Amino acid sequence: MDPSQEVFKAIKESNIDFIVSVPCANLQKLIPMVDSDPDIIHVPATREEEGIGICAGAYMGGKKPAIMMQNSGIGNSINALASLNRLYNIPLLIIISHRGVEGEPICAQVPMGEKTPLLLEVLDIPAYKPNLVEAKKTIEKATRKAFEEGKQAAILLSIGFWRES
Repeated sequence: MDPSQEVFKAIKESNIDFIVSVPCANLQKLIPMVDSDPDIIHVPATREEEGIGICAGAYMGGKKPAIMMQNSGIGNSINALASLNRLYNIPLLIIISHRGVEGEPICAQVPMGEKTPLLLEVLDIPAYKPNLVEAKKTIEKATRKAFEEGKQAAILLSIGFWRES
């Protein structure tokens, strides 16, 4: 099993048709898969909060959006998630490369890595942490729940996840 392939399969099975991405080393194989799919509109962004706004607009335009980012982007996105998505019940799947956890080689990633689950909890965004075997099923379940309830769901994919195969 390839981690990027499993996430991509879940995206397709969940009928996600609009994705904003902010680059991260762990997303380097997944982003081209999304970009080359004719059924998905892919919008690269330079800042995560910009991507949250773009996804909200896409949802209002009838799309089923997701955003892919590194967990440091949650810090950048707090206001948009709270005052836009949460306030107006705009659903969103947030696929997060969770840096700063076990196996992280860059010490500067650790503080935000440790706080990411707490920030999501404060924002009342459920965080799912699947392993590779359960990734597709978990992402599909989280997406379905988010869009049925008009909420957001976060998929935290750790360094260990990206190293599984």
